[in-house]
Amino acid sequence: MMNTPTKRIFRVFPLIVTSLLVTAPALLAQEEKADPKKNLLEKWVTDGGWPMILIGLAIVALLALCVFNFINLTKPKFSPDDLKAALLDHMMNCRVRSAIELSASHPSYLGRMLAYSLPNIDATKPEDLGRDGVEDAIADFTINESRKNMVWINYIALIAQAAPMLGLFGTVYGMVGAFGTLSTSGQADPAALAGDIQVALLTTFWGLLTAIPSLIAYFFFKNRLNNLVADCHHSSEELINASIQTVNQDAYLAKIPEGIAV
Repeated sequence: MMNTPTKRIFRVFPLIVTSLLVTAPALLAQEEKADPKKNLLEKWVTDGGWPMILIGLAIVALLALCVFNFINLTKPKFSPDDLKAALLDHMMNCRVRSAIELSASHPSYLGRMLAYSLPNIDATKPEDLGRDGVEDAIADFTINESRKNMVWINYIALIAQAAPMLGLFGTVYGMVGAFGTLSTSGQADPAALAGDIQVALLTTFWGLLTAIPSLIAYFFFKNRLNNLVADCHHSSEELINASIQTVNQDAYLAKIPEGIAV
């Protein structure tokens, strides 16, 4: 159990923090009047103290990850139209080996996926060409590849979660400095407290300003990846259906009547 002095500290601490945050605008206004020559960089970045370095590193990492994902998650790298057209021509004419060779020579997601899955086509099953085996191979490939692509997207989610924590760390760091100033001077001197309050507020501000775009970027790139993968799956289904329809063309035509007697 906590002793009486500790209980008093826990009761008084929220009141002190609240009062400091309420009086922060007035304290910062007094600091601006005392030093009006500060530029925007000093007022909004460097006055946040060394915790701003950690938040700055998070911002740089976020920008690098966004640029990487913009370059990596594109249609030409996943499902290029020229590859789809060439594969469709091979599959419509049941040239499965040629389709496999073409897929294996192409570095795109669709090419690698079909090079992995098309060898499971079974010519001894003309009714569906072993579709189940092909689809199982596609599912296995998707699980492995999506895990690799999601690593770089999950790092954005990590920044979205860590940035507010870094801002809170800066807030606590500023509050500790403010309490240290109070204990040293023995009085609440606005000029002495303004610097510590500015550290607390600036780090909180930049932590949130980093976390919000990170959260938006995470869901944007995650949905972008899912759409590209879904497009590749749709293309693979079209190719398999094209071969099945070619093999069973006579059976399909037999089901379609020439005319209906009235």
